[in-house]
Amino acid sequence: MVNFVYLVGDRRTGEAMVIDAAYDIAGLLDVVAADDMRLVGALATHYHPDHVGGAMAGFEIQGLRELLEQTSVPVHVQADEAPWITRVTDADEELVTHESGDVVLVGDVPIQLIHTPGHTPGSQCFLVDGRLIAGDTLFLEGCGRTDLPGGDPAQMYESLTQRLSQVPDDTTLYPGHLYSAEPSATMGETRRWNYVLAPRSKAEWLAMFGG
Repeated sequence: MVNFVYLVGDRRTGEAMVIDAAYDIAGLLDVVAADDMRLVGALATHYHPDHVGGAMAGFEIQGLRELLEQTSVPVHVQADEAPWITRVTDADEELVTHESGDVVLVGDVPIQLIHTPGHTPGSQCFLVDGRLIAGDTLFLEGCGRTDLPGGDPAQMYESLTQRLSQVPDDTTLYPGHLYSAEPSATMGETRRWNYVLAPRSKAEWLAMFGG
């Protein structure tokens, strides 16, 4: 799946949060410890098991369940995604639900949450210090599928063209998967070259990507 897992931290306080913890929980915690940081929370872009753990294609993927067995931290999710995440990970009381525009602090570093439905009902992106961690909402080439449970092509169009319009061109995009030659690019470059952003209208976008 070539997933990315991200760690965001504040060097001054030594606090860190993990985004989309999956596959190798012990290894992730080792990275945090080796960097002299302390994990204080987790954030989830969306409910799919390759991002939060659970059963997928006949395999069991490590994720939030294993993370919470090893450390007690809050898991920040978009409100619409909470029941989906609970269904695949069994996490419930640990979930902290949010609305679009909420800000979560890791130390003194603010992380802005942007609700971007389309791939799933509660998909969200994280804007932090000139970086957009986008999960499966937007890749350097393409965007997340809308034909899976909870997907919605019309909502994806709105997320890409309206909800992410606030993100400046000089922001660096960090996607949820390595589906391109490079792991990151500026939003300006992405807007210039990503074919899913080429349609001029919602009707044109739906004709191309509406399924």
